[in-house]
Amino acid sequence: MSFQAQIIERDGKPEYAVVPIDQYRRLLALAEDMEDVRAADEAMRELEEGRDELVPAEVVSRLVNGEAHPLRVWREHRGLSQAVLAEQAGIGKSYLSQIEAGKRGGSAKVLRALAQALAVDVEDLLPSEYSCKGEV
Repeated sequence: MSFQAQIIERDGKPEYAVVPIDQYRRLLALAEDMEDVRAADEAMRELEEGRDELVPAEVVSRLVNGEAHPLRVWREHRGLSQAVLAEQAGIGKSYLSQIEAGKRGGSAKVLRALAQALAVDVEDLLPSEYSCKGEV
């Protein structure tokens, strides 16, 4: 790619480069592409190092569509029974069942324990009406 740039100097040193708008737009698009490549490389590194995981489309669909409480979706995805997860989190099975059914909310302490047992963030266990993840 060849450039037609006008260089503006200040005190004998290059200060600005003025380029035609079409070249500016191409440079901007290339910079955005490079940022996408960098983000993809980082995501692959996180997967390879075990700092992230691929979540099957079925699980994502159930979470996004609100087909079941997120706690239940993650528990089933991890292949855990209510009894096993409750034991790992240090709570009663009936308490876990009530949270999954939406009859009770879990305390912050309980949600942290459940999230740790499921290897997810606490926010991942909140029903969508309570989640503020990604909002500004």
